[in-house]
Amino acid sequence: MKNLLYFFAVLILIGCSTSKEISKKYAKTITSEELKEHLYIYASDEFEGRNTGEPGQKKAAKYLKDFYIKHKINSPNGNDNYYQTITSEWLSKNSRRGDLKNSENVLAFIKGTEKPDEIIVISAHLDHVGTKNGEIYNGADDDGSGTVAILEIAQAFKKAAKRGKGPKRSILFLHVTGEEKGLLGSKYYTENPVFPLKNTICNLNIDMIGRIDKFHKTDSNYVYLIGSDKLSTDLHKISDSINKKFTNINLDYRYNDEDDPNRFYYRSDHYNFAKHNIPVIFYFNGTHEDYHKPTDTPDKINYDLLAKRTRLVFHTAWELANRKERIVVDKTKIEKDL
Repeated sequence: MKNLLYFFAVLILIGCSTSKEISKKYAKTITSEELKEHLYIYASDEFEGRNTGEPGQKKAAKYLKDFYIKHKINSPNGNDNYYQTITSEWLSKNSRRGDLKNSENVLAFIKGTEKPDEIIVISAHLDHVGTKNGEIYNGADDDGSGTVAILEIAQAFKKAAKRGKGPKRSILFLHVTGEEKGLLGSKYYTENPVFPLKNTICNLNIDMIGRIDKFHKTDSNYVYLIGSDKLSTDLHKISDSINKKFTNINLDYRYNDEDDPNRFYYRSDHYNFAKHNIPVIFYFNGTHEDYHKPTDTPDKINYDLLAKRTRLVFHTAWELANRKERIVVDKTKIEKDL
């Protein structure tokens, strides 16, 4: 009996070690060079600040769609339609920023091998604020950084899947529009989900992870985490352990405080998932001197740091997708509309 127990213990250790090594292998495919290449295009003047519904935002959506087609990462619709169209009528009705034109979320999908009906959503907003007084607001950090991070994460998962190491749970890569107009794309998705919200086990939302704020000038190895403990003790513990195992970034929780006057927990797209009692993590580098200014340009991004933060999201998603049990939601509450 002792020998049998020892044998099973060894198998478990081997399995854990193998999963760790696989995660490390594919995280290495996330590079600062590729992130930089994408962002210099995505946050270029050609995209005209990616204002919701405007031609520059349409170019941005096409860039994302073309990437997924090139890398054979499927649409969840099962064809070449990677867009979730949102009408002008709906956007204008739900926005406090005036009338808006038709826009679209961009969605891509990798189906899980063992629990395909359980979905992890990785999100970032594809839009920015456009042009003002003839100046283009490129939005390299906000949220070009989160957008290109998702592209690299998706590519890493796809490379693993091609080699028979696909995630056990499904991954939805969700680029939402209209965040700058009031979290509109994520609101639309959660009201019109492609997959039932009851099957969505968590949302990892990336909004600004390419820069350093005033509190970390002497130590750039950080990222703010917001929301990880709000709904699931499991998620918070997993997030912390994954960071210690793989990336060793300083996880700064100052903005996670319920009394934070900035109220960042309520100000990005994860909140529309949290309102439905879906556990979330919001990854954020804090505001800086170029926040919502035309000087938020790709030359000011710290690409090595962007890559490291992106790998943290990848490792966390990998663990959530491949662990045996679904994370437990143990702090459900009714969130409020803003």
